[in-house]
Amino acid sequence: MNDQLLEQTLEQWRAQAQAARERLGPPGTLTLAQVSALTPQAFFEKIAQGELPSPPIGALLDFLPVEWGEGHFVFQGTPDERHYNPLGSVHGGYAATLLDSCMGCAIHTRLQQGQGYTTMELRVSYVRALTADTGPVRAIGSVVHLGRSSALAEGRIVDAAGRLYATASTTCMILQPR
Repeated sequence: MNDQLLEQTLEQWRAQAQAARERLGPPGTLTLAQVSALTPQAFFEKIAQGELPSPPIGALLDFLPVEWGEGHFVFQGTPDERHYNPLGSVHGGYAATLLDSCMGCAIHTRLQQGQGYTTMELRVSYVRALTADTGPVRAIGSVVHLGRSSALAEGRIVDAAGRLYATASTTCMILQPR
């Protein structure tokens, strides 16, 4: 990727993140009944518009939802020294959390109103280290299979130049309405 195209991509990513950040409400949680009363699309739209609280984990690790559709979800974050391990790179848990979030939310977009999910298995493969110099990254999750009782999704973390930092897969249990 040439420097001009990289700068354009970074500018677009930063603008998209800033717009999302300005719309998000303060961090908070909802009850299962409140979440179950909404379709997945309405749930994510209301979070994005600040009508529902934003997830506390996003505030803690400084990542936010930037785009989604049926079976697809993207979070953006910018790792920094707050996320470092004692070895001087971003802790693997940061990447694992972004990946678990994007894959779980991708699955959530495909559920019926009232259904829920929970992660049963998470497998992460780290390709290269994230550092404070990496800049913004995107965690991109996609549904591979959605069944009646379980779902599979895959995810990856990339930077604005398209470099791969980690890949993951998950198996989630589908929770039926009570």
